[in-house]
Amino acid sequence: MSSAAAPWPTEIKYSKAARALSIAFDDGSSFRLPAEYLRVDSPSAEVQGHGSAQKQTVAGKRNVEIINIEPVGRYAIRIVFSDGHDTGLFSWTYLHELGRDQLKRWSDYERRLAAAQLGRDG
Repeated sequence: MSSAAAPWPTEIKYSKAARALSIAFDDGSSFRLPAEYLRVDSPSAEVQGHGSAQKQTVAGKRNVEIINIEPVGRYAIRIVFSDGHDTGLFSWTYLHELGRDQLKRWSDYERRLAAAQLGRDG
């Protein structure tokens, strides 16, 4: 078991107007995670595959919205997106990683889109 405690959320809010999830953690960090970013980096097998070499580049999600957020035990949330995607369980640790690494992950995503000649609009 790790000596460092896993980050624990102290506040989770969704802004429909901004299409972004704001989340604050007990370590003092807070992040604004756009719905598009959460959708294209969903922890689901559909996006992540079954290994790093199988990660899928999901295009055309610029206008995706979050339509529901469901608690899963005391460790995660399930996010239901407007395109019907709802299979990823976003653990507190994963949400913290998404926030902490947002600039790098988003840059990697845009690079993968360009390499595949795909766009954020479809």
